[in-house]
Amino acid sequence: MPKKNPDTAAPLSFEDAMAELTRLVAQMEAGELPLEASVAAYARGSELVRFCAAQLDKVDSQVKVLEGEMLKPFAADMISESDA
Repeated sequence: MPKKNPDTAAPLSFEDAMAELTRLVAQMEAGELPLEASVAAYARGSELVRFCAAQLDKVDSQVKVLEGEMLKPFAADMISESDA
């Protein structure tokens, strides 16, 4: 069974995915990568964005369950509403 390249393996956590995505973006913005590597980095970045979005969706669902489907406003929102 072939080993997966660590750069193509699923991230272990949201934080790991964000850190890798940040590195990829920095490399691409700095022009440090040749064309083929840039395309591969873009593809990997797309995978990481999908992973992060899925993780955020899971957390959003968990928060909605914990809050009984009624999300509470942040304190800053409450302050601005009381000023009106």
